[in-house]
Amino acid sequence: MKHTKKLIEVALPLDAINEASSREKSIRNGHPSSLHLWWARRPLAAARAVIFAQMVDDPSEYVDVLLSDPKKRRAAARELKARLDRREARPADTQVDAVASPVPTLEDVAAEHERDRLFEIIKALVKWKNTDTKVVIQQARDEIWQSWRRNCAKHADHSRADELFNRHKLPAFHDPFAGGGALPLEAQRLGLDAFASDLNPVAVLINKAMIEIPQKFVGRPPINPESRRSDEINADMQWRGVEGMAKDIYFYGKWVQTEAIKRIGSVYPKITITADMARDRRDLNPYVGRTLSIIAWLWTRTVKSPNPAFSDIHVPLISNYVLSKRKGKKAYIEPRINGKQYTFVVRRGDPPTNLGSQHGTRSSGSGSPSLCLLSGTPMSFDYVRSEGKAGRMGVRLLSIVAQGDRERVYLTPVHEHELVANTAGPDWSPDTKLPEKALGFRIQEYGMNKWKDLFSSRQLVALTTISDLIGEAVVKITRDASLAHSSTANAPSNGDSDQLSYAESIGMYLGFALSKQADLGNQFCRWEPNAQCPRQLFGRQAIPMVWDYAEGNPLGDSSGSWMVIIDGIARALANSFQVAETACIGNSIQQDAGNQHLSKDKVVSTDPPYYDNIGYSDLSDFFYVWMRHSLGSYFPDLFATILVPKAEELVANPYRHGGSENAESFFLDGMGKAMKCLSEQVHPAFPVSIYYAFKQAEKKADSGVSSTGWETFLGAVIRAGFTIVGTLPLRTENASRMVGQGTNALASSIVLVCRPRSVDASIITLREFIARLNAEIPLAIRHLRRSSIAPVDLAQASIGPGMAVYTRYSRILDSSGRVVSVRDALSLINQKLDEILAEQEGDCDSESRWAVAWFEQFGFSEGDYGIAEILSKAKNTSVASLLDAKILRSEAGNIRLLRPNELPSDWDPEKSSRVMDWQVVHHLIRVLEADGEEAASGVVRPLMHKVGTVHELCYRLYTLCERKKRFAEATSYNTLVKSWPEIVLRARSQASQQGEMFS
Repeated sequence: MKHTKKLIEVALPLDAINEASSREKSIRNGHPSSLHLWWARRPLAAARAVIFAQMVDDPSEYVDVLLSDPKKRRAAARELKARLDRREARPADTQVDAVASPVPTLEDVAAEHERDRLFEIIKALVKWKNTDTKVVIQQARDEIWQSWRRNCAKHADHSRADELFNRHKLPAFHDPFAGGGALPLEAQRLGLDAFASDLNPVAVLINKAMIEIPQKFVGRPPINPESRRSDEINADMQWRGVEGMAKDIYFYGKWVQTEAIKRIGSVYPKITITADMARDRRDLNPYVGRTLSIIAWLWTRTVKSPNPAFSDIHVPLISNYVLSKRKGKKAYIEPRINGKQYTFVVRRGDPPTNLGSQHGTRSSGSGSPSLCLLSGTPMSFDYVRSEGKAGRMGVRLLSIVAQGDRERVYLTPVHEHELVANTAGPDWSPDTKLPEKALGFRIQEYGMNKWKDLFSSRQLVALTTISDLIGEAVVKITRDASLAHSSTANAPSNGDSDQLSYAESIGMYLGFALSKQADLGNQFCRWEPNAQCPRQLFGRQAIPMVWDYAEGNPLGDSSGSWMVIIDGIARALANSFQVAETACIGNSIQQDAGNQHLSKDKVVSTDPPYYDNIGYSDLSDFFYVWMRHSLGSYFPDLFATILVPKAEELVANPYRHGGSENAESFFLDGMGKAMKCLSEQVHPAFPVSIYYAFKQAEKKADSGVSSTGWETFLGAVIRAGFTIVGTLPLRTENASRMVGQGTNALASSIVLVCRPRSVDASIITLREFIARLNAEIPLAIRHLRRSSIAPVDLAQASIGPGMAVYTRYSRILDSSGRVVSVRDALSLINQKLDEILAEQEGDCDSESRWAVAWFEQFGFSEGDYGIAEILSKAKNTSVASLLDAKILRSEAGNIRLLRPNELPSDWDPEKSSRVMDWQVVHHLIRVLEADGEEAASGVVRPLMHKVGTVHELCYRLYTLCERKKRFAEATSYNTLVKSWPEIVLRARSQASQQGEMFS
C-alpha cells in the first residue's frame, strides 16, 4: 500500500515541545509521575506531541482539499505573490540560497499554512495546563479522526480494509517497552485504546495504575464512611473522572497512618524543649516547655579509628557540617572533643572557617574518604570498606530536626532518641540478596549485601508495619464497599468481582505510597540544607554510598511523611486522570518485547532501554521486595519470582553477560529481535517512533575503523526491516535536575521515525543514492527551517531525510560492488547537509563540523552535555573524541569549547593521531596572537594538506561571529584571515628549505 505521509515525517515545532518538556520536569504536584518513581520517564508533553504527529496527515497529502476552499486558496495566492515579488526584487548578483532556490508553488504555500495551523495545535497540546483541558484535547482528537477517515477512504479497497481501516474505530496503541507509562497514557488521552507491556513487573504495575485501573472506576463515588456520611454524596451527584477513587485513597491512607501511630508511635517520639537546651540557644527560648514533632533525625556512619591510640573509638564519616543554608536560619554541627570522647552540638549561623564547613571530616585527598576526628589520621577507602565488610560500621546521631512555628528547629542530639532508634526491631525484613555487581551500585563494597541492609532497624519497623496495614486496609475497603452498595446505587456490589478489584486497586495505590516511603526512608537519603528536607534515594538511577543520612519521620506531617505521600498520589490521580465519559480501555501485561504479538495492527511508540546507562531490573528490586510483601497476593502472577526477572532484560550489563563485548552482543541481538517483531506487526498506515537516548561512545574495531553507538543502533533498526524517515531531537530534562548537577547526564533524546521497508525494495548504485539526496534533502531542510528549529537541532533533524533515502532500498552499492555502510551513508548525508547548511565549511572533518554547529549556538559559553551528545550523533563523532583532542572542557554536566588562549601550548600536530581543522584554526590564533606570523607558519608547515579547509573554516567562523555580533571572536578570525597569505607563504618557504613535499 502507498503510505500517507504523516506530520512527524516532515517537521515538528521542536522548540515549543522542548520548552514544554523541560518545564514539565519541574512539576511535581498532580503529575502522574507522582504515583511511582521510574527512571528516565519521557515527558508527557513530548509523548503527546509525537503520537499526535504520528497519526495526523501532513498537509502535502491533502493539499487539493485545502485549495478547494476559496478562502484558503485566496490566502495562499496572496502569500505566493508576495514571495515571488520578493524573489524578483533581489539584486541580480545575489546568490539564491540552495534551500530557498526552488520556486514556490501555490500547493507549497497552502500546505505550509495548514502545517502552521497544526503546529499551533501542538503548541497548545504540549502545555502542562492543557493536559486535561477538554477543548484542547478534543481539538487534537478531531484532527486525528479527520486524518483517519481520509485514510480509510483512501484504502477502502485494501485486502484487509475491514480489519485495518474501520472508519468508526481508531487503531489501538502499543508500547512494548512501557516503563513509566507516559506513552500509553498519552495515547489514551488522545483517544486510542492503549496497551502496555514490559518484562519488569514494577513497570507493569505502574502502567496498570496509569491506563488500566482508572478506566474501570470512572464516575464512581467514594465508598469510605466519612464521605458517605457527608453531604457530598447524593443520588444526583456526578463524580468527575476518578475523584471518588482519589478520596478513598486519601481516607484509607489516613486510616493506615492512624493505626501505625497506635502500633509504632512510641519508636517515633516527639521532643520537649527544656531550659537546658535553650541555655546557649536564644532561638529556642520561645519553645521552652513545648513538645515538638520531629521532622528527621540526622545520622553519620562511623568506623573504628585506624590510629592505635584511638582504636577502641568509633569515629564519624561526616560529609557536611552544614544543616541549613537558609538566610536568617543558618545552622551547623560543631564537634566537641574531650580526650577520647566527642559529642556534637548544634549552632546557629555560619560555621567557622576552621571547621571545614563544606567537607565535614572528609579528606581533601582522593584516596581517603575521611580523616579521624580525634587524631586526624586519614582513613582510606580500602580501610573503610574492610570495616564495613567486617560488620564494624556503626552510626551516630548528629542532630534532630523538629517542626517549629513555620520553621525548622535544629537540636543537639539527645541520647534517649538514639537509644529508641537503635533498639527498635522488625518482625520481617527483605532478606533477599543485592546483586554482587550491577550498573549504578556501589554499596556492596561496604558490606551491604542484602536489601534489608539499606534500612535502619526503625525504618524496617515502619515499612513492615505499613505493609501489613495495607493488607488490613484492603479487607476494610471490601467491607465498606459492601456497606456502600446498600445505600449508593452505583457503588460496587457485594460479591461482584469489581468490588474485590476496587479494594485491591486502592491497596495497589497504597502499595505505591509504601514504595515512595521506602525511597524517602532508607539509610541513603541525604539531608538537603537548602530545601531543609531529606532527599530521596533515587535522585539518579544509582545507589551510591553516602556517609551521613537523614531519617525522616513517616508518622509526622512534613516532607517525606506517609500522609504527604498519600496526598500527592491522591492529587495525581484526581488531577491527571480526568477520563472522558467514553473512556478508552487500557491494558498492561508482563511480556518480553522480542516475543510479543500485541503490536499486531497497532500504532507503536516506544522508549527502549538505554543500553548500559540504567540497570532497571536491579534497581527495581528495591521496590519489588516491598511490593511483593504487600501486594503479592493480589497479583500472584506478577510477583511469582523472588526478585525482578533479569536474564532476558535488554540491558548491556557487563557483569551479567561476562564482559562488555558479550553484553553489547546480547543487547544488539535482543534489540534487533524486538525491532523486527515491530516491523512485522505494526499498522501499515502509521510510522513507528522510537526514542533513542544512549550516551555516544566511539569504539575502534580490529580493522581500525571506528564506530559509534548511534550508527550501531541505526544499523540494528535497519536490519530489523525498518526504513528510517525522521530523526527528531527532543530536549527532555530540566537543566537544574539533580542528576545534572555535576554529572554528564543525558538531557536529550532522538526520536527515530520509522516505517517497515517494502519487501520488494530495490538495489541502487552509489551515484543514484547521491542524486536522490540532492533531490530530496533541500526540500526537507526547507520544511524544518520553517518550523523555527534551533541550529543545533537542525543538524540532527536533517539526518532523517537522508536516512530515509538510504533505508528505502535493500542495498546501495558503490562502483566496486561494495555495500555502502551506515557509517558511509551518514558521512555522505553530512556532506550534502554541509553543502546546504554551511558551504564555507567545505570538506572539514566531522569533529570540526560538530564544533562549528556548537559554536553557532553557544560560542565559547557553556551548554548542556546532553545537547552535545545529540549533536555528536548528527555529526557522526563522539564527545569523548572531542575531549581527548582537548578542544572541550566538561564539568558539572556542561560542555564548553576552549578559547584559543586555553588550548595546551605543547600541542604538536606531527605527534597527534588525529588533527582536526578546528584545532588548527584555534591553535593558529593562539600562536599568532602570542608570537606572530613566523611562529604561526611553523604550525601550518606540517599541515599544508589542510590549508584549503582551514582557510574556508576561518571565513565561516568570521562570518558567523559577524552575524551573531560576537565582535571579540570575530576580530581574532579576521586577524588570522588577513595574516593567512603571509603565514602560508612562510610555511611553504620553510618546507621548501627543508626539502619537504607539500600540496
